[in-house]
Amino acid sequence: MVAINRIVFMGTPAFAVPSLKALLDRGENVVCVVTQPDRPKGRGRKIMMPPVKELALKASIPFLQPESIRGDEFLAELRQYHPDIIGLTAYGNILPENIINLPPLGTINVHGSLLPKYRGAAPIQWALINGETETGITIMQMDKGVDTGDILLQEKLPIGPEDTAGSLSGKLAELGGKALGAALDLLRLDRLNPTQQNNNLASLAPLLNKEDGLVNWLHSAVQISCQIRGLDPWPTTYTTLSGKRLRLFSPEVADKSLCLGCSISEPGIICTANRDGLLITTGDGCLLIKEIQAEGSRRMSVEAFLSGHTIQSGTLLGQ
Repeated sequence: MVAINRIVFMGTPAFAVPSLKALLDRGENVVCVVTQPDRPKGRGRKIMMPPVKELALKASIPFLQPESIRGDEFLAELRQYHPDIIGLTAYGNILPENIINLPPLGTINVHGSLLPKYRGAAPIQWALINGETETGITIMQMDKGVDTGDILLQEKLPIGPEDTAGSLSGKLAELGGKALGAALDLLRLDRLNPTQQNNNLASLAPLLNKEDGLVNWLHSAVQISCQIRGLDPWPTTYTTLSGKRLRLFSPEVADKSLCLGCSISEPGIICTANRDGLLITTGDGCLLIKEIQAEGSRRMSVEAFLSGHTIQSGTLLGQ
């Protein structure tokens, strides 16, 4: 039996909460939580605490919020908790080796992809953007690389046709908590079999920015649908309508019969605008957009938008 008596958990956003909750629900001795400092958020720039800190406060767990995890000061603070292992889920910074290797059992990471695919900060988004039909959770033994450590355990999850980055993140977060618990059980029994990643199969999932959301209507309806779902809820996908930004949500690749009924061949043209949505031509097929957000407005169904606005058939979207 491998002794795991003292656990330090590192995590920050909502995605990390189910991992910490799973540890607490199992009765694990989480001696300290490390999370990012409180930051200003939203239009009002109100100072908000990270979701992981909220759970730590509710559970009366000591927490640390270092501005920097590099240097002797934080290392000395962490060492006082004498962790047997560190569990990490979406902490938000790359850990230095002296932190990774501090506990006798090292640091294990809950990562939102089936490594070695989608190493990096946005694995869920890029899996959707690239049209994957399956993803999952990897429990990984951390090393000095970015998501390059040995695989300890993997759990697969199918991607549904209507999944967005938001909905898929919620599913993977819950699966991550369960996988973390399963990995600890196997570790205690000394039944984990670390497997080296095949670097030849690796792909990257870099951070996204707002410019990634611009639609190129020359792409196919399938590609644009994947882009819209992968960037929902952030940074969102957009085009322009009459020179103003229009955000796009809830895409559906149109039935071929609808496309055949559209005589317009130029991409980016609104064929029809009705309560079902906006039917838009693309480089290959038509795309039905069921929700939009006009500049200065809130997200709403196309039907609700059309109750107060008019969109003419034949309107060109984008530049």
